[in-house]
Amino acid sequence: MSESSRVLIELRDRALVCVDCGLSETRTKVVFGVGDTSAGLMLVGEAPGKNEDLQGEPFVGAAGKLLDRLLADVGLERSDVYIANVLKCRPPGNRDPRPNEIDACKGYLREQIRLVDPTVVMTLGNFATKLLLNTDVGITRLRGQQHEWWLGITLIPTFHPAAALRGGDRVTNQMREDFAVARSVLDSEAPDEEKVETAETEQMELFG
Repeated sequence: MSESSRVLIELRDRALVCVDCGLSETRTKVVFGVGDTSAGLMLVGEAPGKNEDLQGEPFVGAAGKLLDRLLADVGLERSDVYIANVLKCRPPGNRDPRPNEIDACKGYLREQIRLVDPTVVMTLGNFATKLLLNTDVGITRLRGQQHEWWLGITLIPTFHPAAALRGGDRVTNQMREDFAVARSVLDSEAPDEEKVETAETEQMELFG
């Protein structure tokens, strides 16, 4: 087992008993993250839903099946990537995450990203995108764009799979385009050192 995998397990164990916000009182299971701990592609969603809360795994149910299809379109399986959420516990009624909940939980995500150290992070939906890019710009304007980001990672925003389920083929096809962009980055050479240094400098205090 690699050192990063060992530390991720320790981080998961801390998350499983976390009581840093009120969501600990209403959750069924903590949904920490799943997948290849040395993956080139990491997906970051918003928060667990009902099915995720029951099973303890991110993106199950209809949204998860769509995500699996989008990965398959670019030659990847769920086991090839690492999947996590901004929040590790389900907000009651699937309401939007609250700022204090994001603040309480974002340290776990920061460490997941640092330890997995992917080539590409894809943010799924508004909450993940706005947090990681530190922006108020909506996902519709940002989707598909490449951002040279923290630790030299390329960040690519796309829609949340739940939005594609509501929006039909148009949104799904846009997500396919975005996943193709991510695949092209994975298949290309790593960013040069100058870009990496700039990205790290700009994002040093991203998570507070």
